[in-house]
Amino acid sequence: MKALPGLAALLISAMPSPAEQKMIDNIPVHVLRDSARQIEVHIAPSLGLNSYSMTVKGKPVFWSPYKSLGEFAAKPTFLGNPLLWPWANRIDGLYYSFGGRKYTLNPDLGNVRPGPNNTPIHGLLQYEKRWQIVRGDDTRLRARLEFWRYPELMAQFPFAHTIEIEYRLQDGALEVETFIRNESRETMPVSLGFHPYFQVNDAPQDEWRVTLAAKQRFSLSDRLIPTGEVTPNPHSNPFRLGDVVLDDVFGGLVRDPDGFARFRVQGRSESVTVEYGPGYDVAVVYSPKGRGFICFEPMTAITNAFNAAHAGWYHGLPSLPARQEWKALFRVVPAGF
Repeated sequence: MKALPGLAALLISAMPSPAEQKMIDNIPVHVLRDSARQIEVHIAPSLGLNSYSMTVKGKPVFWSPYKSLGEFAAKPTFLGNPLLWPWANRIDGLYYSFGGRKYTLNPDLGNVRPGPNNTPIHGLLQYEKRWQIVRGDDTRLRARLEFWRYPELMAQFPFAHTIEIEYRLQDGALEVETFIRNESRETMPVSLGFHPYFQVNDAPQDEWRVTLAAKQRFSLSDRLIPTGEVTPNPHSNPFRLGDVVLDDVFGGLVRDPDGFARFRVQGRSESVTVEYGPGYDVAVVYSPKGRGFICFEPMTAITNAFNAAHAGWYHGLPSLPARQEWKALFRVVPAGF
């Protein structure tokens, strides 16, 4: 075989490797790798595009209650890094308002999770199967969902749009960047979030130390809906997780000079930091006792943001004009594994 000219060989060697795709329990999985740091991320497009597993040197960063992907597929629950869209967290009933109009949810379509106390929760796409892969290599994967094509989705959230998510392994971190394109002729609300579950492996949950980069906490009703009252964040940094139970909505994020707000869980030497980029202005933090996880949830707005904004007391709900694009990024940074 004739040797390639030096320049051609150099160009080929510089090209990204195709993303590894394999079947796990008969489910297609895309694998991202940072071999130098021994980081691996598994993404299941047919299970809500969930990056359901992240490991460093074989140790889990994302929490899961299952031993296999097949168990997850057979009885889906929240684990890994689920997407919350087109609303994050709860709505305080089977309707929401935006732009002076009231929109009623239809539970008979089967894609609305009723939630406790009839508070529809976490949007419509937790286990969505129709994501289309746009591109990928061994360190990134980008996928698209053309929301506007599906009547049962548009019936619940009638704002025509396309959503894309890109996962990247870069500089020892998992970056998650989301893009929304408003395809309609009217402004749409952006109440988006993720619900990642984290763990560290070198200390029991009660001994974990937590840092919350937030100045404010939103008071919640017994249905976990913000009431409109805002109080100072009561926790000093860092604090011992065993002293509290967390299921709270935080605002007034404290950002470092690079624009990121950093939330952290620390074991003895292992830690996981979630870096909230601009656009994620709210953090839900959830850690029930004895479960072995903590969730740092990047959100664009508070729980029940549509109706809180309509009521006039909440002014933080982003909106996206017709034919415009919105994007935001957060990072997951493990250390000490």
